Amino acid sequence: MHHTTGVARTAAVLAAAVTVTALMTGCTPTGEDGAAAVPSSPASAPSAPAKPSATPKASPPAGPTPAGGTKACTTGQVKVSDAHQADVRPTGTGTGAVVVPVTNTSAHPCTLQGFPTVAGAGNGSPDHNLPLATTHSGTATAVSLAPGARAWTKLTFVNVQGEADGYCVSGATPATFPTLVLGVPGAGSHQIAMDDGIFAECDNKVTVTAFSSAKPS
Repeated sequence: MHHTTGVARTAAVLAAAVTVTALMTGCTPTGEDGAAAVPSSPASAPSAPAKPSATPKASPPAGPTPAGGTKACTTGQVKVSDAHQADVRPTGTGTGAVVVPVTNTSAHPCTLQGFPTVAGAGNGSPDHNLPLATTHSGTATAVSLAPGARAWTKLTFVNVQGEADGYCVSGATPATFPTLVLGVPGAGSHQIAMDDGIFAECDNKVTVTAFSSAKPS
């Protein structure tokens, strides 16, 4: 009886050892096809899309420079001074040619461009004037006048010849004017005298230069 019980205990111990050995060898349950069942891993979460690197904003292009320029001179901005006889003038005993300055008397720059108009003031009055036929000499360009600056024009007449009342080569009667009316483009009409004497001319014609920053001779 003691012998049988010992055998049974030995068999039980051997069976337990086999079971432990099987567990330690890594045997795992198999699937239906006999392959070892592998526990499924959780699905990987989709990666968040990479944020694009910030692109530095380009500086806006500079705006156009305002075109513009200096405004044209107006009547209240200029003063036309009395004329003086030019150094270079036609031969004769009349006026020949005069130089006339126009001054910017305002506190702001302005632009003068073009040719003057000329009329003889009848009896010294600009309301009773005789327009002279004008011929343009040279090219008109813009003259920028700073405050106090001057522009110039030259008036060249058909000159009177001879002494006393003189005569005109054309046979016309000479004309004399105590004052002239000078029209300045965009800046009105201005009555001027000569700084010495009166205006004497023939044929009611005059050649005028465009206003210039250079004083004519």
